[in-house]
Amino acid sequence: MILHAHQGTTSSALTRLSVNAARRLGIPRDGYAHLLGVAPEHLNDDLCRTPAATSIRIAELTTVHASWTELALVLAEQSAIGALGVWDYLITSAPTPLEGIRDASAYFATVADTATDNLRIVEDGELVTISHVNEADLTYEAACAIRAYALGLYQRRLSEAAQRRLVPLRVTLAAEAPRRHEPLTGLYGTRAIEFEAPVSSITFLASDLSAPTPHAQPGLSTVLRRHAEQTLAGAIPLHNWLDLFRTALASVHDEATTATLPAVARRMAVSTRTLQRRLDEHGTTWSNEVEAVRRAHITRLLHDTDLGIDAIAARSGYADARALRRAVQRWYGTTPARLRRDGRSL
Repeated sequence: MILHAHQGTTSSALTRLSVNAARRLGIPRDGYAHLLGVAPEHLNDDLCRTPAATSIRIAELTTVHASWTELALVLAEQSAIGALGVWDYLITSAPTPLEGIRDASAYFATVADTATDNLRIVEDGELVTISHVNEADLTYEAACAIRAYALGLYQRRLSEAAQRRLVPLRVTLAAEAPRRHEPLTGLYGTRAIEFEAPVSSITFLASDLSAPTPHAQPGLSTVLRRHAEQTLAGAIPLHNWLDLFRTALASVHDEATTATLPAVARRMAVSTRTLQRRLDEHGTTWSNEVEAVRRAHITRLLHDTDLGIDAIAARSGYADARALRRAVQRWYGTTPARLRRDGRSL
């Protein structure tokens, strides 16, 4: 399951790895702390989907001070099993490593932005080649780091599934040859690395990946696939600040009859003054946004329930039915009763 809303975003877990790598490599936090999704309440919330641009920008800042090979190695070193949530266990809990990496490919959207990055598997007789497809330029160091890291991650998870280090027969990287190869030979355990390749890939013997996973449990893969689907279905994409605000406003409105500015500001971990300033920067106001939520809420109640006008007014924060009727007239130029009939006739 890949929802359109997920495109352009990655898991908060992947962003956490980027932030931790930047910190470890000495990148000043003030260069990226303002980016959407880096605030602690989003970074540490596994339901949040961070804009892919956030991780990319952090990688850009990091590769100004460190080589892309160093960044790839640090990311891999931090990626202990479980760091990427259910996606990790799809690989390590399948009946065979090969079945696990197939599941990881099918549910790649749980961690990555599938609009730009994909995991592909080619089985060719005695060989299995796993590719990380990203069409960014070979000279773009941030993308080079992500490709190199991804291949190292796949190798690590497959080795954890097999419970022994799997050494690839060949590695190809869509990147210019670096000055120092040592970080990559240490990452992959081989010197058989080809640079400036069309696609980044890592190739194993099929027999290494088709052997039974030592501690696989029957039925567990089915449970994990279902969990991956639920993870995607429940995710909250943070495409921009206004989307984030509207998500917070809607959640507060669902919990109370009337959403207040202080309540939403607390939910977003900002002051009321900052919240009002950001709304102004986005060309809207608190009253306009609250009215939009009320309008959607009232329209839904009129179309989907048999509640009376008085009850709907009470649930929507209006003083009485007359105030509700005036609001509906202003929004739609009609009465609540007519709006209800028209909605049910569609």
